[in-house]
This record gives sequence, structure tokens and C-alpha cells, in this order.
Amino acid sequence: MIDLQQSRDEIDKVDKKIVELFEHRMQLTKDVAEYKINTGKKILDKQREQEKLDKLMNLAGNDFNKRGILELFTQIMSMSRKLQYSLTGAAGYEIPFHQIDKLDIHAGTKVVCFGVKGSYTEQAMEEYFSTDITSFHVPTFKGIMEAIKDGSADYGVLPIENTSTGGISDIYDLLVEYDNYIIGEHVVKIEHALLGLEGSEIDNIRNVYSHPQALMQSSKFISQHKNMAPVECISTSDSAKKVLEDKDLTQAAIASKRAGSLYGLKVLAEGINHENLNSTRFIIITRKKEYIKNANKISICFELPHESGSLYNMLSHFIYNNLNMTKIESRPLEGRRFEYRFFIDFEGNLNDAGVKNALTGIGEEAMALKILGNYSTM
Repeated sequence: MIDLQQSRDEIDKVDKKIVELFEHRMQLTKDVAEYKINTGKKILDKQREQEKLDKLMNLAGNDFNKRGILELFTQIMSMSRKLQYSLTGAAGYEIPFHQIDKLDIHAGTKVVCFGVKGSYTEQAMEEYFSTDITSFHVPTFKGIMEAIKDGSADYGVLPIENTSTGGISDIYDLLVEYDNYIIGEHVVKIEHALLGLEGSEIDNIRNVYSHPQALMQSSKFISQHKNMAPVECISTSDSAKKVLEDKDLTQAAIASKRAGSLYGLKVLAEGINHENLNSTRFIIITRKKEYIKNANKISICFELPHESGSLYNMLSHFIYNNLNMTKIESRPLEGRRFEYRFFIDFEGNLNDAGVKNALTGIGEEAMALKILGNYSTM
């Protein structure tokens, strides 16, 4: 019978040699990095790596070991690149954003807000900027982006994520389409109410109007009233305005009590969203590549080759640089089957060495990288 302890002792000896060889390999990697610094050669050489992987796999005695060799050396090469990025890329990495001490907010600051008066977005705007600004509303997310792009507004406020229903996909797509950037965020606790005309009763309501997100967040309440049919509207505040203008006692809106008060509607039911901690995260956007010096959260997006392990290798840059990733979202790439663009939020500041190192590596290895903004969490 094989002696288990003897086998374990032999494994310990082999592991010790592997560690020694790994450290020797990393030292050689530093020599390679020095050469690349002097010659300006790119760190990632996919053809060289693939040729080396093929040779190493052919040294293995069976298919199981070939697969293991492929996985092992893929990771070793990945670690080697990260070390080289820390020695070369981050040192010369130029931050594509300008640092500022604070936002210059005054009575003449122009801020564009989604929806009409009484919206949760308006509430987020007023809580973030106060009311001592020049504000206006537009009915579409794209309209916000256009107003920032053409200079009609200095800043825009958009909803991007809800704790109950997740990310708003249109916003992610627009952040890629436009050269506008996130400079702040604000979270609003969402408390939906069912609003109707004076004289209306909850049992008589047939059509309930609201934004699709609000309808989803209140779907359990609606399903409990078989007479009610959800109808999508541009925004929660638009739905309240519609009920007022239509003067139909069988119509109701799902919006905030704030909107109900503004449009003179009666609260038929309150707290109708099924998640008590329901909150929406709003982003503050600008056309300037700026970030406030104490910013502690970064948003990026990147495209990857449709290859096994490509996302894993990309995310390893956060692990290696000890960066805490707080969110990942994917959106399909137009015109490409089952290929995706990934949106990542992680903690950090663009001046941090680890952030520079991670962005250098991702920029080298991704098909495309865009920094969407650096801002403070609320």
C-alpha cells in the first residue's frame, strides 16, 4: 500500500521547487519589462503566447495534463503581464481626466432633468444641486445626452439603476454612444403611491399609468387588484400629469406623493412598491472629462474577444490590484451575435497606482475600453 505521508512529503518538495521556479520566472519577467521599457515594445504579444502554450501542451503525456498545462501557463502568463504593467504601463499612464476640487455650482449653472416636474429625477436633481440653479426638463434619456453634448446644459441627471428592477439598459447604451461622463451620483428612496382624481375610488380604477420601471416595482400591488391594467408612460410624473389632464375617474398613476401634490391628485394608496428598501441610483453627467479629487468610485466599459476565459482574465486585473468591484452589467454588441460589452463599477480614484495599473492592463487586452467617470458614492 502507498504511504500517504510519504506521498504528501514528496508533493511538498515538488511544490517548494515550483515556488522557487515561479519566483525565478517573475525575476526574468522584470528583465523582459526593462527591455520593453527601453524599446517601447507592447507587453501583450498574443502570437508569442499562443505559440508557447502550444509547445508546452505538447510536452504533456495525456489530454488531462494538456488541459492542466494550458490552464496553468495561461494564468502564469497573465500574472507575468500584470507584473510588467506595474513596471511599465502604470508608470507612464496618462489620466485622460482633469482633477477638480469641487463642482462650480451657482444660479447660472444649467442642469437638464429627465421627465416633467414632480419626477423622482427632479427630486434627485434638487437634492444634489439644491434649487439655486437654472434647470429644465426633457422627455427622453437621449434628449438629456443631446443637451449635454450641444452645451444647452452643463450637467444632466439620469436614473441608471434600481434596487428592485436592476439597471436601465438604455442609459448604458447612451453612455457608450455619447462622449459624456459621470461626475456624480445620488440615491433616492422610492416610495410609490397610487394617485387619482378627487372623487375616484381604488375599486373603480381600470388603467394604471406609469414608467415601466415603476409598474414592475408595483406589480404585486397591481396584480392584487384584478380590475387594474398597467399602461406604460414616459415617466412617473408624466403619468400623474396625464391623469390630471384626462379627467377620467377610472384612471390612476403610480408616482410619488410629491408628484400627486404638484398635480392636485388624491392618494388612493401609498407604499405600493413591494420592496420596502426600494431605491434608485441617479448619475450626474457632464461633457467634460473631469473628476473631483476625493472621488472613490470608477465606472468603465470594455469589449472582449469572443474567446474562452477572456472575461475571467479581464476581471483578474481587479483582483491582482486589490480593487473592489461593486457591479458588473453586460449589453449585447450591435451586429454581433452573442458578443457583449461589459460595464464595471469599482472602488478607487484615477490617481491610485492600483487603478492605473488595472486600467493599463485592461486597455492593452480589451478590444475597446472607455472610462465612463470617476465620482463619489453617496
